[in-house]
Amino acid sequence: MTSRSPSPRYMAFACLMVSTSLMSTIALSGSAFAAHAKTSHKQAAARTAAQPQGARQPVAQTAPAARRAHTGPVEARGEEQISVTTSRQALNGGGGMMRIEHAPRNVQTVDHEYISMRNPSSTALDLIQNLPSVSISTPDPYGMQGGQIQTRGLTDLDMALLVDGAPAAAAKYITENIDTENVESVSLTPGSSETALPVMSAASGTMNETTHTPDKRFGGLVDFSYGTNNLSREFIRLDTGEIGHSGVRGYVSFSNTHTRSWMGAGINDRRHVDFGLNKFWQNGSFAKTFVSWNWEDFTIDNYPTQQEFYRYKHTGEGYGRSANSNNINYWKNNTDYWNQVFISAPIHVVLTRRLAFDLQPYYNLGRGWDASPGGTVTQTDGSTRNVTSYFLQGATERRGAVAKLGIDVDRHNHVAFGYWYENNYTQQSYPTSYTMDNGAAPSPNWAAYRIDAGDQQNAGTEIHSLFVEDHAKYLHDKLDIQAGFKFVMANTWNKDLYGRMANNRTEPLPQLSVGYTIDEHSQIYLNAEGDYRQPSAVDLGWLYTSVPIPKNQYSIKEELGYRYHDEHIILDASFFNYNVTNRIVNQYLGMNQFKPFSIGNQHMRGFDFMISGRPIHGFSPYASVEYLHAVQDSNVLDPYTNTMLNSKGTQAIMAPRVLANFGLTYKYAGFFGNASLHYTGPQSVSVAGDQRMPGFVTNTISLGYRFKPMGIAQSPTIKLNFANVTGSIVRTGAMGAIYSAKDPSTVYSGSLASYTGYGNSFMTAARFTMTGTVSTSF
Repeated sequence: MTSRSPSPRYMAFACLMVSTSLMSTIALSGSAFAAHAKTSHKQAAARTAAQPQGARQPVAQTAPAARRAHTGPVEARGEEQISVTTSRQALNGGGGMMRIEHAPRNVQTVDHEYISMRNPSSTALDLIQNLPSVSISTPDPYGMQGGQIQTRGLTDLDMALLVDGAPAAAAKYITENIDTENVESVSLTPGSSETALPVMSAASGTMNETTHTPDKRFGGLVDFSYGTNNLSREFIRLDTGEIGHSGVRGYVSFSNTHTRSWMGAGINDRRHVDFGLNKFWQNGSFAKTFVSWNWEDFTIDNYPTQQEFYRYKHTGEGYGRSANSNNINYWKNNTDYWNQVFISAPIHVVLTRRLAFDLQPYYNLGRGWDASPGGTVTQTDGSTRNVTSYFLQGATERRGAVAKLGIDVDRHNHVAFGYWYENNYTQQSYPTSYTMDNGAAPSPNWAAYRIDAGDQQNAGTEIHSLFVEDHAKYLHDKLDIQAGFKFVMANTWNKDLYGRMANNRTEPLPQLSVGYTIDEHSQIYLNAEGDYRQPSAVDLGWLYTSVPIPKNQYSIKEELGYRYHDEHIILDASFFNYNVTNRIVNQYLGMNQFKPFSIGNQHMRGFDFMISGRPIHGFSPYASVEYLHAVQDSNVLDPYTNTMLNSKGTQAIMAPRVLANFGLTYKYAGFFGNASLHYTGPQSVSVAGDQRMPGFVTNTISLGYRFKPMGIAQSPTIKLNFANVTGSIVRTGAMGAIYSAKDPSTVYSGSLASYTGYGNSFMTAARFTMTGTVSTSF
C-alpha cells in the first residue's frame, strides 16, 4: 500500500472518532442533561466564577463543579434570561499582542484581534514570535514547513504543542494542525503545564491553539491572498448556525496554498480542511469536536553551514535546490509528501451540582515520505544512474484519552481524579529507488523503480498515568491555590532488523501554584513543578537497537511573578529558575529528521517582562524582554572525535541571553496597522561552545482597511503584510544540536556535488516578502 492512500484501518478509526463525538453531542442534548438544569438562572448568575485560563468571556454556570472546568460560553434561554458580556478589547493590550491573565503561572497570549491582522498563511509560530520567552526560526515566509522554537534555554522538542488541549504535530510540521483563520488565540505557558494535560514533553511548557467557536447564525468567511514567491492562497469557511433547535453549531473550511521556494528552485503545495462542531448546555455541560485533514507536497529546504551562509551573504551565491533535472540535487528529488488527520473531541458533563466528568479523546495519524539525493550507481553496461533515498513512514500514529472526575468537596476546594492513556507509534523504513528519467523522485512504493526496501524499524511508547489535583480558593477568592500530582508509567520500545530493546520507566510530576489577588489591579503568583521529556517514537526510529534509549529528561522549575492592569496598561513580570538533568537534544540528520542524544545537566535562571498599553488616540504599544543565564553543568563525550568536551560552565547551547520585542498597533475608523520588531542575542550552537551565532533582528508590518458592510459582504477588508522589511540576511537559529564545530556532516549546496562540511547548519531569514489579502465575512 502506498503512502498516498490512507489505510482502511486509518479511515475507519477516524470515522469512528468523528461519529462517536457527533452521536455524543446529539445524545447529550436529551433528558439526561435536562435533569441537571433545574437551578434557576438567578442562582446560576450568583455563582458565576472567575474565567478559566484561555477563556475570553465570563461564564454563567449552574454548578460549582462546572465552574472550574467549563471552557465554553453558556447561553441561557427561557423567560428569565441573563446575559453576561465583555469587550474583547477590554481583556487585551497592544492590539491583541498581550492579554490579561489570572492563572497562578506565567501565561503569554495573543488573541484574535492581533491574529486577524497577520498574514493568513501564518502559523502559530509566526503569531507568538514577539512573546518575551521565545525566539522563532522559520525556513520559509509562508509557513509551509513550520519551524522551531527556542524558549528559556530549551526547544519546542521539550514543549507540548496542543490544539484545544490535545497533542498535535510538532513545530517543524505545525502547519498541519489548523488554518490561521480558525485560530481564536494562542497561549504559551513557558516552563509550565497543567496536571491534567496529556503531555509527555513539557519541560519548556505548553503552547495551546484555541479553535474557532461556530457562529450562531449561518454565514462564513472567505479570503484570497497573493504575494511574492508566487504565493496564491484561497480560504473559505461556512458556519452552519444553530442546526434546527438543537443548539448544535458547526463549521467546515477549506484552504489551498501554492508558492515557490524563496531560495533556489522548488514548488510547494498544501490543501487543508478544518471541521468543528460544538454544543453547549445551560448547566455548563458541553461537547466539542475538531477535525483537520492536511495534504502537502513541498520542497525540503537545504540548510547551510556557516561557510555556505557567509558565501551567500557576501557573494549572493545561493545554496538552494537546483532547477536542472540532470542534477542530483534537482528540487523534485528533494520533496516531502504527507497526509495527516487530527481529531480532538472533548466532552464536559455536569452530573450533579457537585460532580462533573471530563473526557478528552484524541487521535492523530500521518503517513508519507521524504526524498533526498542518494548518489549514483553504475549499471552493468557501465552507465550511471541517479538514486533517490527515502525516509518512508508507513504510519505515525498517536491515540489517547484523558478521563477526569471532579468533585466540589466544600465551598473552597474542587478535587479531581484522573487517568491518561496514550499509545504513540511509528513504522518507518529507509528504501532506495532509481530516480525517474525526468529527475524527479518516484513514490518509494513503486516497484518499477525500487532498488531495495532498506532497514525497517518500529518504535513507540505506551503511557498510563494517574493524577490528582486540588483547586482551592480562600479569602473571598483572592487566594488561589492549585496543587497536583501526576504519576506517569511509560513502556518505550524500539525494534529493527538487529533486534528489539525496551524499557519501563516512571516519572513523578508534582505541581504547586499559588496566586494572590492584592486588589482589582494587582496579582502575585508562585509556581513550582517537575516536568519531563522522553524521546518521541519518531526520534527513537533513528536509533538502532545497538544504541541505548536515552534516559528521560527531568526538570525542576520555580517561578515567581507579578501582574498589574488598569485602564491604561497591562504588565507582567516573572522570575524563573530551572534545573535539568539528562538533557536531551536533537541532531539534525537531513530530510527533516532528527536523532536524540544526551548532554548531561544544565541550569537556567532569568526573568521575563512584558507590558502593553490600551488604545490611546488609536495607538496601542507593546514591549517585552527576557534575560536568560543558562549554563551547561556537564562535560560531554564527542563520539565523532572521541574526545571529552570541556563544556561544563559554558553558555548552554541554543540559549541566547537576551530577547527583546516591540510592537505598535494603530486603529482609526476602518484603518488598522501593526508593526513589530524582535531581537535575539548571540548564542552558542555547539555543546563545546566553539561555534556561535551572532544576534539578529526580524520585523513585520501589517496594514489594512475594513470597509462598511456592502450587501452580503459583512466585513470587506483589504490588507498588506510585509516581512523582513529591511531585507536582512541573517541566521535565525541552528537546525539542531552538535557536539563540536569539528563534527563532520554531508552537505549539499545548490548545484554542487555533495561534500563533507563541518559544524552546525542553520535556518536563515527569508528575503523581503509582501502579501496582499482580500477578505470578508458573510
